[in-house]
Amino acid sequence: MIKSKNDFLFMSVVYLFIIAVFIATFYPFWNIFIISLNSAEDTLRGNLYLWPREFSLASYRQILSDGEIWSAIKVTVLRTLIGTPLAVMVISMLAYSLSKKELVGGRAFTLYFVFTMYFGGGLIPYYMVLKSLHLIDTFMVFILPTMMNVFYMIIVRTFMQGLPQELDESAKIDGANYLQIFFRIILPLTTPVLATIGLFTAIMHWNSWFDSYVFTYNADLKTLQAVLVKILNQYQTGSMVSEAQQLANSSKRMAVSPDTIRMAATMVATLPIIMVYPFLQKYFVKGMTLGAVKS
Repeated sequence: MIKSKNDFLFMSVVYLFIIAVFIATFYPFWNIFIISLNSAEDTLRGNLYLWPREFSLASYRQILSDGEIWSAIKVTVLRTLIGTPLAVMVISMLAYSLSKKELVGGRAFTLYFVFTMYFGGGLIPYYMVLKSLHLIDTFMVFILPTMMNVFYMIIVRTFMQGLPQELDESAKIDGANYLQIFFRIILPLTTPVLATIGLFTAIMHWNSWFDSYVFTYNADLKTLQAVLVKILNQYQTGSMVSEAQQLANSSKRMAVSPDTIRMAATMVATLPIIMVYPFLQKYFVKGMTLGAVKS
């Protein structure tokens, strides 16, 4: 197809804008990556832009040799693998119930849940509730409070309201009850939107650090992001900087520094969840689009 000059100029501007946005969003991540792979002594010189000048895995070896890191990885993986499917199931079942027009008081229930999106008791009352439920300093403090998200529920409910009502009617004629309809008909049809909220929930679990920081005291219950925050804070102090520089210049030549340690820890905490996204990208786009058709 022959395009006019105006079309060519417009598409050129669009592609230049897309490239600029890509560079602005990708380059900070790339810079962290190359610093984490660079030797400490060379990193102190600065001016690392495109690739490592002196390749070194010393920072990754030091990070991954820390038992606290592996314990945190185990806690984070467990809470993600357990919390995500439970949250998706609870949210989808509630959304299915509220999508039914025959539900008595359905609008009142919806308003009740929406109210919680705008008004909360605050951190102290929330802490007191968790303490009264004996969830403080337990693994379940990561699971039970995160099983419900009103925003995700509204997205799923809107998606389900867009499904043909004839599906329910024909299933009821064949003798199916609500549970059978939900598991055998509704769930397979809502895969895109469920994959979308599943991705969001998994990212939330993987990146959570505040609940671990506030609601747990046992070192064995700390999440990966909480340990990352601890590492970032530790290596920003003057004593740790001095110690890391002495290590870098010692006879053992352990090429680590505060910068390389921080960057390596950031990559260890970030890469796994990034690698999951390409497998769910098609569901992410489709689910968000279809879930926003109706209000």
